[in-house]
Amino acid sequence: MKKQLVIAVAAAGISLASLGAAAYEQGDIIFRAGIATVAPSGDSDPIELPTAPPTVLPGGVDVDNGTAISLIATWMMSDNWGVELLAATPFKHDIDLADLPVVAGSTKHLPPTVSIQWYPRGGMEGWQPYLGLGVNYTTFFSEKVDSELGAVLGDLLDVTSAKLSLDDSVGLAAQAGVDIPLNDKWAFNLGVWYIDIGTTADIDVTTGSGANATVSFDVDIDPWVYNVGVAYKF
Repeated sequence: MKKQLVIAVAAAGISLASLGAAAYEQGDIIFRAGIATVAPSGDSDPIELPTAPPTVLPGGVDVDNGTAISLIATWMMSDNWGVELLAATPFKHDIDLADLPVVAGSTKHLPPTVSIQWYPRGGMEGWQPYLGLGVNYTTFFSEKVDSELGAVLGDLLDVTSAKLSLDDSVGLAAQAGVDIPLNDKWAFNLGVWYIDIGTTADIDVTTGSGANATVSFDVDIDPWVYNVGVAYKF
């Protein structure tokens, strides 16, 4: 009996949420905001340090998760198709050596992404699931070498200074999401993206003798991005 009551209450809640929920239609603008977490799933090339003989760190680096505020806008080209711009406040990530308990550095990034979205229930009231495919541009800034990596480089290479830089990235992005209506304007939003992000990391070092060297390696970040927030239809 209790189970049947719970099911009935849940069904009633869904029905009430759908009442007065206007359909997405051509010309609508939908603004979404929330909390987004970037969870890297890729890997890194080995890091070869210019010692004699060379010192190789086969695991490369790991990039930690980062969380920021998402700001997303969609313009409905038709009842079923939209164009989305994904933006966010800067994400900050710590970077660790995969083979050693050493923090290598940190970086911030912005991942603006433009996608074409398909709304199978466009023009209909109720829940609005969607799929999207687009292009991502990621720019990195505020890159820093951590003092822990600086100490390792100092021991191995007599490094007195080190500077980290990461190349910008362009790649494909795929997404899925759903807007769950709260009334005719507001909705609860859940979204997920998979983004192809790859970069080349350069660590420019100066040794105690004044010699300069650059350690370069590729990093595939390839994150899953998870977003929880709200949507508002204009």
